[in-house]
Amino acid sequence: MDLGKKLFELRKKKGLSQEELASQVGVTRQTISNWELGETEPKPSELKTLSKIFQVSIDELLNNDVQDIMLKSVSNTEKLAGIIIKILKAIGILFIVYLVFLIVACISYFVFSRQSEMTQVNASISCMLNEKNYTVTVGTPDYFSCLDCDEALSEEIKLLVNFDDLNGSLEKIENYFTKSGGQCF
Repeated sequence: MDLGKKLFELRKKKGLSQEELASQVGVTRQTISNWELGETEPKPSELKTLSKIFQVSIDELLNNDVQDIMLKSVSNTEKLAGIIIKILKAIGILFIVYLVFLIVACISYFVFSRQSEMTQVNASISCMLNEKNYTVTVGTPDYFSCLDCDEALSEEIKLLVNFDDLNGSLEKIENYFTKSGGQCF
């Protein structure tokens, strides 16, 4: 709707004649008629006066759709803020899940490594027989190693091992080498 029609409707709604409106604005009746017919337009100062008389904004008089633009702008801003909040929530949740996973992994590592340290005990002895060196290692649970031993010697020594008494087993191994003409150190 153009300005002339808008002024005509507002004037009629207010119940004013062209003469009464002209008197309030400070112009002639003919000027009001020219505005309503769209032949001329009010000056900015006259628009301000008309805005006060009709209790509408100048933008509304001129049919400037500023309100729609503002609503769209605010709406888009709200949508963007909502998206940003969702992204930040997702990042926060992922960060918390990562921290929980990291804490559980650290606790598990320390607990299981501590348990394996506690449950695995090794003892070694180095011996010499016929100018050949042997290193025998026994441990829990049921760990046995004889470096540089052939299969027969390894089996003989393994029969001396009691995995529940590692120190006693080392003494038996030392006695075995000593009786065979060797020595342990």
